[in-house]
Amino acid sequence: MISKEDLVGSWQLESWTVGYSDRDDFTYPYGEDPHGLLLYTDDGWMSASIGRKERAPFPEDVAYRKIPDADKAEAFSSYFHYAGRYRVVDGDVIHYVTQSLNPNFPGSEQLRHAELDGQTLVLSGKDHVGEVIRFHSLVWHKLPPTEEREVIDSD
Repeated sequence: MISKEDLVGSWQLESWTVGYSDRDDFTYPYGEDPHGLLLYTDDGWMSASIGRKERAPFPEDVAYRKIPDADKAEAFSSYFHYAGRYRVVDGDVIHYVTQSLNPNFPGSEQLRHAELDGQTLVLSGKDHVGEVIRFHSLVWHKLPPTEEREVIDSD
């Protein structure tokens, strides 16, 4: 069974798939090769960010507030983030959301079943959209610690 100590650290997303109670296919909310970072601290905080691998950049010569709303909506629909406290209970992780790009998430509890196999963490959960139950599965790989003077490559 997973413990808090197992989670502490940084995790890189490999995949996010969603299955549905009313059909047999799967979808990939941020494409088949999403980028994501999941952080768990030893003092009980977490942060998760996920985005499509290819995201159109904003024009560099236009102030953010002057970028058309449609362009901002496209950028924000290709990215997801939430953060807050967490705790481990009987092999599950509960995220207590305090901040989120989605304004409906703060104040919610996100229950995730956790399975750990070496350096691979699978978090699964479900939600309801109308009568349909969606089954989420996110596969993460543990990242090694960064050395104090290490040059960080964004790729």
